[in-house]
Amino acid sequence: MTDLSAPFSASEVSVEPPETAGREQTSRWQDFLALMKPRVMSLVVFTALTGLVCAGGKINPIIAAVAVFCIAVGAGASGALNMWYDADIDAQMRRTRGRPVPAGRVQPADALTLGVVMSLFSVMLMGMATNWLAAGLLAFTILFYALIYTMWLKRSTPQNIVIGGLAGALPPVIGWAAVSGTTPINAWLLCAIIFMWTPPHFWALSLYTSEDYAKAGVPMMPVAKGAKSTRLQILVYSLLLVPVCLLPVLTGLGGPAYLAVSGLGGAVFLLLAIRLFLSRAGDAADPRMDAGLYDVRAAAKDARNLFAFSILYLFLMFAALLAERMFGIKPFAALSFLQGFNR
Repeated sequence: MTDLSAPFSASEVSVEPPETAGREQTSRWQDFLALMKPRVMSLVVFTALTGLVCAGGKINPIIAAVAVFCIAVGAGASGALNMWYDADIDAQMRRTRGRPVPAGRVQPADALTLGVVMSLFSVMLMGMATNWLAAGLLAFTILFYALIYTMWLKRSTPQNIVIGGLAGALPPVIGWAAVSGTTPINAWLLCAIIFMWTPPHFWALSLYTSEDYAKAGVPMMPVAKGAKSTRLQILVYSLLLVPVCLLPVLTGLGGPAYLAVSGLGGAVFLLLAIRLFLSRAGDAADPRMDAGLYDVRAAAKDARNLFAFSILYLFLMFAALLAERMFGIKPFAALSFLQGFNR
């Protein structure tokens, strides 16, 4: 679910020294936690919580906590299933070779078992605690990430992130459904924001990690279409993303704080996307100084800057929505023709 899962798994880095990579070692609880991609999980939980709070219905705080817990467990299950299936390509990539399965700290069968058990547990508990619409959406998200993205799209098409991004975009819809039992236009608008955000976010990263993907045979956009084409597509998606991020102001979801964050942040996002388009990021081979995501040579800094800011931009927009609800700041009135869709 994550790459909040394809997109958001890009934010995780795990590096093992080459001499220990692939060697069977004793598993620790930290290794099983790493299987669940906790950094990705945290962003998934945050966006789901935003959907839950913005739904505005009455829900018992304990039930709300259980719903968020189920989404977190489902995200962890998606991460474990992803790491089980992708162990072969993870072992070949500098950024991922230290993950628990390719490094030999967790056996593949254990990762698979953990993912399956957590998937079933999270879906069943969600259904019993809230409603089966939310549980069905959670099940769909896990299956979409594990089967459609991980097992099919990731290895077969440079559009893997575009289509697979749906898995990372659904958590706020699940949170909304857990409260109201419905999925109105505002819930899907939160989903659309994350969906449109994912390609420029992840392609900016892939511009300076493309050598890893090429080595592993993964047709990420810079590998399949080249850096120049990728920079253009990042700009196009950025131009589409910013107007989408402003739509909550028109639908009665966002208020003045959200307008300020999405508007000013969107201007910065576009500026960084234009600078990236005009740069030569991705043209040089492996511009990283180390195995991390941020320590790069000068040629890749424009890609690094957009990648880093994209995370901040998404966080601030969802944080603004939460803050408006917490402090009683009223959103702008929805346009009349949209009001009926938000029930």
